[in-house]
Amino acid sequence: MDVVLLSRIQFALSIAFHFFFPPLTIGVAWLLVVIEWRGWRRGAEPWTRMGKFFARLLALTFAVGVASGIVMEFQFGTNWSAYSRYVGDIFGAPLAAEGVLAFFLESGFLGLYLFGRGRVSKGTHWFAILMVAVGSTISAFWILVANSWQQTPAGYVLRNGRAELVSFWAAVFNPSTLPRFFHTVDAALISGAFLVAGVAAWLLRRDRADDLARRALRLALGVGLVASVLELFPFGHYHAREVAHTQPEKFAAIEGLYTGQSAAPLVLFAYPVTPPPALKAKIEIRGLLSWMAFGDINAPIRGINDFPPDDRPPLWLTFVSFHNMVVLGLYFIAVTAFGVWRLARGRLWEGRRYLKLLIVSIPLPLVACQLGWISVEVGRQPWIVYHLLRTSDAVSTSVPAGDVLASLVLGGLLYLALGTLYVFLLVREIRHGPPGAARLPGTAAPVSA
Repeated sequence: MDVVLLSRIQFALSIAFHFFFPPLTIGVAWLLVVIEWRGWRRGAEPWTRMGKFFARLLALTFAVGVASGIVMEFQFGTNWSAYSRYVGDIFGAPLAAEGVLAFFLESGFLGLYLFGRGRVSKGTHWFAILMVAVGSTISAFWILVANSWQQTPAGYVLRNGRAELVSFWAAVFNPSTLPRFFHTVDAALISGAFLVAGVAAWLLRRDRADDLARRALRLALGVGLVASVLELFPFGHYHAREVAHTQPEKFAAIEGLYTGQSAAPLVLFAYPVTPPPALKAKIEIRGLLSWMAFGDINAPIRGINDFPPDDRPPLWLTFVSFHNMVVLGLYFIAVTAFGVWRLARGRLWEGRRYLKLLIVSIPLPLVACQLGWISVEVGRQPWIVYHLLRTSDAVSTSVPAGDVLASLVLGGLLYLALGTLYVFLLVREIRHGPPGAARLPGTAAPVSA
């Protein structure tokens, strides 16, 4: 058994499970900022009920996210001790900042938000959820700082076999921090919008006259459409250009550019095969990739064949995960734009098939987040710190493969149980529905729930 491969699988499992929850926490928290603001400033009872309802979903998601996130930090010291020694001087700073400046802010105000309703002023209560949203976003920033430094290290010197920090600001604002931050937080808004839209659609299929569900769906579709468009441009484009300039191996892998060339084509569809690396049934537009990456249709771009074989990332998984993420991004734009169009025509509430589509689409933004993470992390291989430390040199040498395998199986079973419990509780809360009842004037009560 290969201890490096097992350790990689174990960490991938841990972070993949955890990464389901931060996007929902951030996205739903910011939507609750809008919801609670309208309930407070307009005195509209449906908005207040909506806030109470989605606050329960936020609390459940936050709790599971915290529980699953703790495991990852322990793995740095158990499975990746060589990595921890190499980057501890740099990696510890953003993690400490995340805990001190963000996590306590987020968790403290979440308690005030959940238990302070009716006990503090409405303005203070709204400020609490604002601080939860701000805290969760700051938390994402510091975590992404740590990850971005692995992608594009800066502000360090190599001394005594370790990377030592010499410029905190250069390390924090390394070349990939801001592109990755904007792209990730916007993806979180899409995730939150689709959760709210899907839940509202379920409520409307149960009762088309539910005023709360109508308001929630209007809000979610508007936020979802704007965030989905921004995810494509400028945030997605901005991030891809950064990768082209700073990590050319990864860029060649995600774009399927196996041969370096000028006027490089943008691949719209293909099926990658290896070895040797090649694309089957490809549909491409010549010169578009060069123009998008460097602003020149004839700009040369290095291909996979321009790099040593030992420095090339896995090609199939990197290409497929990236392109499926893009396909889902276009799907989010189409679904939300269609919903806004139906809303403008006054036909949104009658489209039961469309409402069902929104329900089944709830997990898709989270799938897109996972695909994006895979393309980023697998595309960085074989480096755990780009061009500084290889993944094979970062693993703990004192931990036998059998122990890693045992903890991997145990952890997998634990995540399965925790994920099942989360879905069960989430569905139960949704089925219970919002407290009270808010209906359009002149409408009858639903026949059944």
